[in-house]
Amino acid sequence: MVSDSLVKEFQRLLGKDQVFLQETDRLTYAYDAAVLPPVLPALVARPKSTEQLGQVVRLCDSNGLPLTVRGAGTNLSGGTIPHPGGVVVLTNALNQILEISEEDLYAVVQPGVITAKLAQAVEAKGLFYPPDPGSMTVSTLGGNVAENAGGLRGLKYGVTLDYVMGLNFFSAAGELVKTGSRTVKCVTGYNLTGLLVGSEGTLGVISEIILKLIPLPEARKAMLATFADVSQASETVAAIISNRIVPATLEFLDNFTIRAVEDYSQAGLPVTAAALLLIEVDGHPAVVAEEAEKVESICHRHGATEVHTARDAAERDRVWSARRAALSALAKLKPTVVLEDATVPRSKIPAMVRAIEEISRRFALPIGTFGHAGDGNLHPTILTDRRNEAEWHRVEAAVDAIFEAALGLGGTLSGEHGIGIAKARFMEKEVGRGTILYSKRLKAALDPKNILNPGKSIGE
Repeated sequence: MVSDSLVKEFQRLLGKDQVFLQETDRLTYAYDAAVLPPVLPALVARPKSTEQLGQVVRLCDSNGLPLTVRGAGTNLSGGTIPHPGGVVVLTNALNQILEISEEDLYAVVQPGVITAKLAQAVEAKGLFYPPDPGSMTVSTLGGNVAENAGGLRGLKYGVTLDYVMGLNFFSAAGELVKTGSRTVKCVTGYNLTGLLVGSEGTLGVISEIILKLIPLPEARKAMLATFADVSQASETVAAIISNRIVPATLEFLDNFTIRAVEDYSQAGLPVTAAALLLIEVDGHPAVVAEEAEKVESICHRHGATEVHTARDAAERDRVWSARRAALSALAKLKPTVVLEDATVPRSKIPAMVRAIEEISRRFALPIGTFGHAGDGNLHPTILTDRRNEAEWHRVEAAVDAIFEAALGLGGTLSGEHGIGIAKARFMEKEVGRGTILYSKRLKAALDPKNILNPGKSIGE
Protein backbone atom coordinates (compact mmCIF):
# COMPACT_ATOMS: atom_id res chain seq x y z
CA MET A 1 0.00 0.00 0.00
CA VAL A 2 1.00 3.61 -0.55
CA SER A 3 1.52 5.49 2.70
CA ASP A 4 -0.29 8.73 3.51
CA SER A 5 2.95 10.66 3.33
CA LEU A 6 3.67 9.28 -0.13
CA VAL A 7 0.15 10.16 -1.30
CA LYS A 8 0.78 13.72 -0.14
CA GLU A 9 4.02 13.79 -2.11
CA PHE A 10 2.18 12.74 -5.28
CA GLN A 11 -0.40 15.45 -4.58
CA ARG A 12 2.32 18.03 -4.03
CA LEU A 13 3.92 17.17 -7.37
CA LEU A 14 0.74 16.97 -9.45
CA GLY A 15 -1.98 18.75 -7.49
CA LYS A 16 -4.71 16.98 -5.52
CA ASP A 17 -7.08 16.93 -8.49
CA GLN A 18 -4.61 14.89 -10.55
CA VAL A 19 -4.16 12.08 -8.01
CA PHE A 20 -7.11 9.69 -7.88
CA LEU A 21 -7.62 7.75 -4.67
CA GLN A 22 -11.32 6.86 -4.53
CA GLU A 23 -11.97 3.17 -5.16
CA THR A 24 -14.48 3.94 -7.92
CA ASP A 25 -11.86 6.04 -9.72
CA ARG A 26 -9.14 3.44 -9.27
CA LEU A 27 -11.44 0.67 -10.51
CA THR A 28 -11.71 2.48 -13.86
CA TYR A 29 -8.02 1.77 -14.40
CA ALA A 30 -7.95 -1.76 -12.97
CA TYR A 31 -8.47 -3.52 -16.30
CA ASP A 32 -8.05 -3.16 -20.04
CA ALA A 33 -9.73 -4.72 -23.09
CA ALA A 34 -8.34 -8.21 -22.36
CA VAL A 35 -10.60 -10.77 -20.65
CA LEU A 36 -8.56 -10.90 -17.46
CA PRO A 37 -9.32 -10.23 -13.79
CA PRO A 38 -8.99 -6.57 -12.77
CA VAL A 39 -6.27 -5.45 -10.35
CA LEU A 40 -6.96 -2.37 -8.24
CA PRO A 41 -4.02 0.09 -8.22
CA ALA A 42 -3.09 1.90 -5.00
CA LEU A 43 -3.46 5.25 -6.76
CA VAL A 44 -3.76 6.79 -10.20
CA ALA A 45 -1.53 9.73 -11.15
CA ARG A 46 -2.13 12.10 -14.07
CA PRO A 47 0.91 14.25 -14.90
CA LYS A 48 0.20 17.28 -17.08
CA SER A 49 3.76 17.95 -18.26
CA THR A 50 6.88 16.06 -19.22
CA GLU A 51 8.58 17.40 -16.09
CA GLN A 52 5.82 16.01 -13.89
CA LEU A 53 6.02 12.66 -15.68
CA GLY A 54 9.71 12.41 -14.86
CA GLN A 55 9.05 13.38 -11.25
CA VAL A 56 6.44 10.64 -10.92
CA VAL A 57 8.85 8.03 -12.30
CA ARG A 58 11.57 9.15 -9.88
CA LEU A 59 9.16 9.07 -6.95
CA CYS A 60 8.08 5.54 -7.83
CA ASP A 61 11.69 4.45 -8.19
CA SER A 62 12.81 5.89 -4.88
CA ASN A 63 9.93 4.12 -3.11
CA GLY A 64 10.02 0.85 -5.08
CA LEU A 65 6.48 1.36 -6.38
CA PRO A 66 5.39 -0.67 -9.42
CA LEU A 67 4.40 1.68 -12.22
CA THR A 68 2.09 0.96 -15.16
CA VAL A 69 1.65 3.60 -17.86
CA ARG A 70 -1.79 3.80 -19.43
CA GLY A 71 -3.08 5.62 -22.48
CA ALA A 72 -6.62 4.69 -23.52
CA GLY A 73 -6.59 1.15 -22.11
CA THR A 74 -7.51 -0.51 -25.43
CA ASN A 75 -4.76 -3.09 -24.90
CA LEU A 76 -5.96 -6.65 -25.65
CA SER A 77 -3.39 -8.72 -23.76
CA GLY A 78 -3.45 -7.32 -20.24
CA GLY A 79 -0.50 -5.03 -20.85
CA THR A 80 -2.04 -2.14 -18.92
CA ILE A 81 -3.46 -4.11 -16.00
CA PRO A 82 -1.60 -2.68 -12.99
CA HIS A 83 0.50 -4.55 -10.48
CA PRO A 84 -1.13 -5.09 -7.05
CA GLY A 85 -0.44 -2.07 -4.87
CA GLY A 86 1.12 -0.21 -7.76
CA VAL A 87 0.60 3.13 -9.46
CA VAL A 88 -1.16 3.77 -12.77
CA VAL A 89 0.29 6.75 -14.62
CA LEU A 90 -2.12 8.28 -17.15
CA THR A 91 -0.80 9.98 -20.27
CA ASN A 92 -4.07 11.46 -21.52
CA ALA A 93 -3.06 14.98 -20.41
CA LEU A 94 0.16 14.73 -22.45
CA ASN A 95 -1.77 15.05 -25.68
CA GLN A 96 -0.07 17.70 -27.81
CA ILE A 97 1.13 17.44 -31.40
CA LEU A 98 4.32 19.44 -30.94
CA GLU A 99 5.48 19.71 -34.54
CA ILE A 100 4.59 18.65 -38.07
CA SER A 101 7.41 19.18 -40.55
CA GLU A 102 6.19 19.33 -44.14
CA GLU A 103 9.75 19.86 -45.37
CA ASP A 104 11.38 16.93 -43.58
CA LEU A 105 8.33 14.65 -43.29
CA TYR A 106 8.10 13.98 -39.57
CA ALA A 107 5.87 14.76 -36.61
CA VAL A 108 6.75 15.16 -32.95
CA VAL A 109 4.05 14.17 -30.49
CA GLN A 110 3.45 13.54 -26.82
CA PRO A 111 2.43 9.99 -25.86
CA GLY A 112 -1.21 10.82 -25.12
CA VAL A 113 -2.07 12.01 -28.65
CA ILE A 114 -4.93 9.98 -30.15
CA THR A 115 -3.76 8.10 -33.26
CA ALA A 116 -6.61 9.32 -35.47
CA LYS A 117 -5.98 12.92 -34.40
CA LEU A 118 -2.45 12.79 -35.78
CA ALA A 119 -3.60 11.01 -38.95
CA GLN A 120 -6.17 13.75 -39.60
CA ALA A 121 -3.75 16.56 -38.81
CA VAL A 122 -1.09 15.35 -41.23
CA GLU A 123 -3.61 14.44 -43.95
CA ALA A 124 -4.80 18.05 -43.88
CA LYS A 125 -1.27 18.93 -45.01
CA GLY A 126 -1.19 16.33 -47.78
CA LEU A 127 0.86 13.90 -45.69
CA PHE A 128 0.22 10.38 -44.45
CA TYR A 129 0.79 8.49 -41.18
CA PRO A 130 -0.06 4.91 -42.22
CA PRO A 131 -0.30 2.82 -38.98
CA ASP A 132 -4.03 2.38 -38.32
CA PRO A 133 -4.89 0.02 -35.44
CA GLY A 134 -8.56 -0.88 -35.20
CA SER A 135 -8.81 1.27 -32.08
CA MET A 136 -7.18 4.30 -33.72
CA THR A 137 -10.09 6.64 -32.90
CA VAL A 138 -9.34 6.19 -29.18
CA SER A 139 -5.90 4.59 -28.82
CA THR A 140 -2.88 6.75 -28.05
CA LEU A 141 0.42 6.93 -29.91
CA GLY A 142 2.36 6.12 -26.75
CA GLY A 143 0.36 2.91 -26.44
CA ASN A 144 0.87 2.18 -30.14
CA VAL A 145 4.63 2.47 -29.65
CA ALA A 146 4.62 0.37 -26.48
CA GLU A 147 2.70 -2.42 -28.23
CA ASN A 148 4.15 -1.90 -31.74
CA ALA A 149 0.59 -1.64 -33.00
CA GLY A 150 -0.27 -2.67 -36.55
CA GLY A 151 -3.54 -2.23 -38.39
CA LEU A 152 -5.31 -2.66 -41.68
CA ARG A 153 -2.55 -1.05 -43.74
CA GLY A 154 0.28 -3.12 -42.28
CA LEU A 155 0.60 -5.28 -45.41
CA LYS A 156 1.95 -2.47 -47.58
CA TYR A 157 3.04 0.16 -45.11
CA GLY A 158 4.30 -1.77 -42.09
CA VAL A 159 3.64 -1.26 -38.39
CA THR A 160 4.40 1.40 -35.80
CA LEU A 161 8.07 0.40 -35.52
CA ASP A 162 8.58 1.36 -39.15
CA TYR A 163 7.59 4.97 -38.40
CA VAL A 164 9.32 5.70 -35.10
CA MET A 165 12.39 7.83 -35.82
CA GLY A 166 13.22 8.69 -32.23
CA LEU A 167 12.01 8.80 -28.65
CA ASN A 168 12.48 10.63 -25.41
CA PHE A 169 11.79 8.41 -22.43
CA PHE A 170 12.48 8.13 -18.73
CA SER A 171 14.49 5.22 -17.40
CA ALA A 172 13.34 3.32 -14.33
CA ALA A 173 15.44 5.73 -12.27
CA GLY A 174 13.73 8.72 -13.87
CA GLU A 175 16.68 9.78 -16.05
CA LEU A 176 15.73 11.37 -19.37
CA VAL A 177 16.99 9.26 -22.28
CA LYS A 178 17.05 10.51 -25.88
CA THR A 179 17.33 8.13 -28.80
CA GLY A 180 17.00 8.52 -32.55
CA SER A 181 16.68 11.77 -34.47
CA ARG A 182 14.67 13.94 -36.82
CA THR A 183 17.09 12.91 -39.59
CA VAL A 184 16.40 10.12 -42.06
CA LYS A 185 19.63 8.38 -41.04
CA CYS A 186 20.85 8.05 -37.47
CA VAL A 187 23.29 5.45 -36.15
CA THR A 188 24.34 7.27 -33.00
CA GLY A 189 24.78 4.80 -30.17
CA TYR A 190 22.66 1.77 -29.44
CA ASN A 191 19.31 1.40 -31.22
CA LEU A 192 17.33 2.20 -28.08
CA THR A 193 14.37 3.25 -30.21
CA GLY A 194 14.00 -0.28 -31.51
CA LEU A 195 14.43 -1.64 -27.98
CA LEU A 196 11.60 0.49 -26.59
CA VAL A 197 9.10 -0.11 -29.40
CA GLY A 198 7.03 -3.13 -28.44
CA SER A 199 8.53 -3.37 -24.94
CA GLU A 200 5.08 -2.88 -23.35
CA GLY A 201 6.26 -0.27 -20.87
CA THR A 202 8.74 -2.62 -19.21
CA LEU A 203 11.95 -0.75 -20.13
CA GLY A 204 11.08 2.94 -20.03
CA VAL A 205 8.33 5.58 -19.82
CA ILE A 206 7.88 7.40 -23.13
CA SER A 207 7.56 11.18 -23.01
CA GLU A 208 7.99 12.25 -26.65
CA ILE A 209 7.87 10.51 -30.04
CA ILE A 210 9.30 11.47 -33.45
CA LEU A 211 7.27 9.82 -36.21
CA LYS A 212 8.04 9.47 -39.89
CA LEU A 213 5.45 10.76 -42.37
CA ILE A 214 5.11 9.99 -46.07
CA PRO A 215 3.27 11.67 -48.96
CA LEU A 216 -0.45 10.96 -49.17
CA PRO A 217 -1.24 8.48 -52.00
CA GLU A 218 -2.61 10.20 -55.10
CA ALA A 219 -5.31 7.63 -55.79
CA ARG A 220 -7.12 4.76 -54.09
CA LYS A 221 -9.49 2.05 -55.25
CA ALA A 222 -11.42 -0.20 -52.87
CA MET A 223 -12.97 -3.53 -53.86
CA LEU A 224 -15.20 -6.05 -52.13
CA ALA A 225 -14.85 -9.64 -53.34
CA THR A 226 -17.57 -12.16 -52.45
CA PHE A 227 -16.91 -15.90 -52.09
CA ALA A 228 -19.20 -18.89 -51.64
CA ASP A 229 -16.38 -20.88 -50.04
CA VAL A 230 -14.02 -19.82 -47.23
CA SER A 231 -11.08 -21.76 -48.64
CA GLN A 232 -11.39 -19.95 -51.98
CA ALA A 233 -11.20 -16.59 -50.20
CA SER A 234 -8.16 -17.57 -48.15
CA GLU A 235 -6.42 -19.04 -51.19
CA THR A 236 -7.09 -15.80 -53.10
CA VAL A 237 -5.15 -13.90 -50.45
CA ALA A 238 -2.09 -16.06 -51.06
CA ALA A 239 -2.57 -15.74 -54.83
CA ILE A 240 -2.65 -11.94 -54.78
CA ILE A 241 0.60 -11.78 -52.84
CA SER A 242 2.30 -14.46 -54.95
CA ASN A 243 1.46 -12.37 -58.04
CA ARG A 244 3.70 -9.62 -56.61
CA ILE A 245 0.81 -7.28 -55.84
CA VAL A 246 0.92 -5.57 -52.46
CA PRO A 247 -2.41 -3.90 -51.70
CA ALA A 248 -2.64 -1.20 -49.07
CA THR A 249 -5.18 -3.40 -47.30
CA LEU A 250 -6.33 -6.98 -47.77
CA GLU A 251 -8.93 -7.93 -45.17
CA PHE A 252 -10.82 -11.18 -44.57
CA LEU A 253 -14.25 -11.69 -42.96
CA ASP A 254 -16.01 -15.03 -42.53
CA ASN A 255 -19.80 -15.40 -42.73
CA PHE A 256 -20.32 -15.26 -38.97
CA THR A 257 -18.52 -11.91 -38.84
CA ILE A 258 -20.20 -10.59 -42.02
CA ARG A 259 -23.67 -11.13 -40.54
CA ALA A 260 -22.72 -9.58 -37.22
CA VAL A 261 -21.18 -6.54 -38.90
CA GLU A 262 -24.14 -6.04 -41.23
CA ASP A 263 -26.63 -6.23 -38.34
CA TYR A 264 -24.52 -3.68 -36.51
CA SER A 265 -23.63 -1.23 -39.29
CA GLN A 266 -26.17 -1.71 -42.10
CA ALA A 267 -23.38 -1.17 -44.62
CA GLY A 268 -24.92 -3.35 -47.31
CA LEU A 269 -22.61 -6.36 -46.93
CA PRO A 270 -23.73 -9.60 -48.65
CA VAL A 271 -24.84 -11.69 -45.66
CA THR A 272 -25.11 -14.93 -47.64
CA ALA A 273 -21.42 -14.89 -48.59
CA ALA A 274 -19.23 -17.52 -46.97
CA ALA A 275 -16.40 -15.00 -46.88
CA LEU A 276 -15.45 -11.54 -48.05
CA LEU A 277 -12.18 -9.94 -49.00
CA LEU A 278 -11.95 -6.17 -48.65
CA ILE A 279 -9.10 -4.95 -50.83
CA GLU A 280 -7.67 -1.51 -51.44
CA VAL A 281 -4.86 -0.50 -53.77
CA ASP A 282 -3.33 2.95 -53.69
CA GLY A 283 -0.56 5.02 -55.25
CA HIS A 284 -0.13 6.66 -58.67
CA PRO A 285 -3.46 6.65 -60.57
CA ALA A 286 -2.11 4.56 -63.47
CA VAL A 287 -0.62 1.97 -61.13
CA VAL A 288 -3.84 1.85 -59.08
CA ALA A 289 -5.91 1.17 -62.20
CA GLU A 290 -3.55 -1.59 -63.36
CA GLU A 291 -3.32 -3.29 -59.97
CA ALA A 292 -7.07 -3.12 -59.41
CA GLU A 293 -7.65 -4.86 -62.73
CA LYS A 294 -5.15 -7.58 -61.85
CA VAL A 295 -6.66 -8.09 -58.38
CA GLU A 296 -10.16 -8.40 -59.81
CA SER A 297 -8.95 -10.98 -62.33
CA ILE A 298 -7.20 -13.03 -59.62
CA CYS A 299 -10.32 -12.96 -57.44
CA HIS A 300 -12.51 -14.27 -60.28
CA ARG A 301 -9.97 -16.97 -61.19
CA HIS A 302 -10.06 -18.23 -57.61
CA GLY A 303 -13.83 -18.43 -57.35
CA ALA A 304 -15.13 -14.99 -56.42
CA THR A 305 -18.82 -14.77 -57.30
CA GLU A 306 -18.65 -10.98 -57.47
CA VAL A 307 -16.07 -8.22 -57.21
CA HIS A 308 -17.59 -4.83 -56.49
CA THR A 309 -15.55 -1.63 -56.75
CA ALA A 310 -16.58 1.29 -54.53
CA ARG A 311 -18.18 3.98 -56.68
CA ASP A 312 -16.97 6.90 -54.61
CA ALA A 313 -15.17 7.88 -51.39
CA ALA A 314 -18.41 7.76 -49.39
CA GLU A 315 -19.07 4.13 -50.32
CA ARG A 316 -15.43 3.25 -49.68
CA ASP A 317 -15.52 4.84 -46.23
CA ARG A 318 -18.80 3.12 -45.37
CA VAL A 319 -17.38 -0.33 -46.08
CA TRP A 320 -14.12 0.31 -44.23
CA SER A 321 -16.00 1.75 -41.26
CA ALA A 322 -18.04 -1.44 -41.17
CA ARG A 323 -14.85 -3.52 -41.15
CA ARG A 324 -13.42 -1.47 -38.30
CA ALA A 325 -16.62 -2.15 -36.37
CA ALA A 326 -16.15 -5.94 -36.53
CA LEU A 327 -15.14 -6.33 -32.89
CA SER A 328 -17.93 -4.05 -31.66
CA ALA A 329 -20.43 -5.97 -33.79
CA LEU A 330 -19.34 -9.35 -32.43
CA ALA A 331 -19.28 -8.01 -28.86
CA LYS A 332 -23.04 -7.40 -29.01
CA LEU A 333 -23.74 -11.10 -29.46
CA LYS A 334 -22.43 -12.53 -26.19
CA PRO A 335 -21.43 -11.13 -22.77
CA THR A 336 -17.75 -12.05 -23.24
CA VAL A 337 -15.60 -11.66 -26.35
CA VAL A 338 -12.13 -13.21 -26.54
CA LEU A 339 -10.28 -11.60 -29.44
CA GLU A 340 -7.12 -13.46 -30.38
CA ASP A 341 -4.22 -12.57 -32.62
CA ALA A 342 -3.11 -15.63 -34.59
CA THR A 343 -0.47 -14.68 -37.15
CA VAL A 344 1.09 -16.99 -39.71
CA PRO A 345 3.14 -16.67 -42.91
CA ARG A 346 0.80 -15.39 -45.61
CA SER A 347 0.98 -18.59 -47.61
CA LYS A 348 -0.37 -20.45 -44.55
CA ILE A 349 -3.57 -18.39 -44.28
CA PRO A 350 -5.73 -21.14 -45.88
CA ALA A 351 -4.37 -23.72 -43.44
CA MET A 352 -4.90 -21.38 -40.45
CA VAL A 353 -8.49 -20.64 -41.48
CA ARG A 354 -9.18 -24.38 -41.69
CA ALA A 355 -7.56 -24.92 -38.29
CA ILE A 356 -9.79 -22.26 -36.69
CA GLU A 357 -12.89 -23.84 -38.22
CA GLU A 358 -11.86 -27.23 -36.82
CA ILE A 359 -11.18 -25.73 -33.36
CA SER A 360 -14.64 -24.12 -33.40
CA ARG A 361 -16.24 -27.52 -34.09
CA ARG A 362 -14.04 -29.44 -31.65
CA PHE A 363 -14.80 -27.18 -28.69
CA ALA A 364 -18.39 -26.35 -29.71
CA LEU A 365 -17.73 -22.62 -29.62
CA PRO A 366 -18.83 -19.86 -32.01
CA ILE A 367 -15.71 -18.25 -33.50
CA GLY A 368 -15.93 -15.29 -35.85
CA THR A 369 -12.76 -14.84 -37.86
CA PHE A 370 -11.66 -11.61 -39.48
CA GLY A 371 -8.39 -9.78 -39.82
CA HIS A 372 -5.50 -8.57 -41.88
CA ALA A 373 -5.20 -11.62 -44.08
CA GLY A 374 -2.74 -9.91 -46.40
CA ASP A 375 -0.05 -9.93 -43.72
CA GLY A 376 -1.11 -13.25 -42.19
CA ASN A 377 -2.70 -11.64 -39.13
CA LEU A 378 -6.07 -13.21 -38.30
CA HIS A 379 -8.33 -12.38 -35.36
CA PRO A 380 -10.31 -15.46 -34.36
CA THR A 381 -12.92 -14.09 -31.95
CA ILE A 382 -14.57 -16.47 -29.50
CA LEU A 383 -18.03 -15.50 -28.24
CA THR A 384 -18.86 -16.82 -24.80
CA ASP A 385 -20.04 -16.01 -21.28
CA ARG A 386 -17.28 -15.88 -18.70
CA ARG A 387 -19.80 -16.83 -16.00
CA ASN A 388 -20.41 -20.24 -17.61
CA GLU A 389 -17.58 -22.16 -15.97
CA ALA A 390 -17.77 -25.27 -18.14
CA GLU A 391 -17.86 -23.25 -21.34
CA TRP A 392 -15.01 -21.05 -20.14
CA HIS A 393 -12.78 -24.10 -19.71
CA ARG A 394 -13.49 -24.96 -23.36
CA VAL A 395 -12.61 -21.39 -24.33
CA GLU A 396 -9.24 -21.64 -22.56
CA ALA A 397 -8.54 -24.93 -24.33
CA ALA A 398 -9.56 -23.44 -27.66
CA VAL A 399 -7.20 -20.49 -27.18
CA ASP A 400 -4.36 -22.91 -26.45
CA ALA A 401 -5.26 -24.82 -29.60
CA ILE A 402 -5.25 -21.62 -31.69
CA PHE A 403 -1.77 -20.74 -30.46
CA GLU A 404 -0.53 -24.28 -31.09
CA ALA A 405 -1.92 -24.18 -34.63
CA ALA A 406 -0.31 -20.81 -35.37
CA LEU A 407 3.09 -21.89 -34.03
CA GLY A 408 2.81 -25.20 -35.88
CA LEU A 409 2.43 -23.29 -39.14
CA GLY A 410 5.56 -21.24 -38.47
CA GLY A 411 3.58 -18.33 -37.05
CA THR A 412 3.75 -16.21 -33.93
CA LEU A 413 1.76 -15.63 -30.75
CA SER A 414 1.04 -12.03 -31.62
CA GLY A 415 1.13 -9.97 -34.77
CA GLU A 416 0.03 -6.73 -33.15
CA HIS A 417 -1.71 -7.15 -29.78
CA GLY A 418 1.39 -7.82 -27.72
CA ILE A 419 2.06 -10.41 -25.04
CA GLY A 420 1.12 -8.64 -21.80
CA ILE A 421 -0.12 -11.03 -19.14
CA ALA A 422 -2.37 -13.08 -21.40
CA LYS A 423 0.33 -14.72 -23.50
CA ALA A 424 3.42 -14.55 -21.29
CA ARG A 425 3.16 -18.23 -20.37
CA PHE A 426 3.33 -19.22 -24.05
CA MET A 427 6.44 -17.19 -24.84
CA GLU A 428 8.96 -19.96 -24.23
CA LYS A 429 7.17 -22.20 -26.75
CA GLU A 430 7.86 -19.69 -29.50
CA VAL A 431 11.22 -18.17 -28.66
CA GLY A 432 12.91 -20.76 -26.42
CA ARG A 433 14.33 -20.65 -22.89
CA GLY A 434 17.52 -18.87 -23.88
CA THR A 435 15.59 -15.90 -25.26
CA ILE A 436 13.51 -15.62 -22.09
CA LEU A 437 16.62 -15.68 -19.89
CA TYR A 438 18.36 -13.09 -22.06
CA SER A 439 15.32 -10.82 -21.90
CA LYS A 440 15.07 -11.20 -18.13
CA ARG A 441 18.74 -10.25 -17.71
CA LEU A 442 18.19 -7.19 -19.90
CA LYS A 443 15.15 -6.21 -17.86
CA ALA A 444 17.02 -6.70 -14.56
CA ALA A 445 19.90 -4.50 -15.73
CA LEU A 446 17.68 -1.64 -16.89
CA ASP A 447 15.08 -1.92 -14.14
CA PRO A 448 16.79 -3.46 -11.10
CA LYS A 449 13.85 -2.79 -8.79
CA ASN A 450 11.43 -4.26 -11.33
CA ILE A 451 9.03 -1.30 -11.10
CA LEU A 452 8.26 -0.78 -14.80
CA ASN A 453 5.08 -2.72 -15.65
CA PRO A 454 6.27 -5.89 -13.87
CA GLY A 455 5.05 -9.27 -15.04
CA LYS A 456 4.32 -8.26 -18.63
CA SER A 457 5.69 -9.77 -21.85
CA ILE A 458 8.33 -12.07 -20.35
CA GLY A 459 6.52 -12.82 -17.08
CA GLU A 460 7.80 -12.40 -13.54
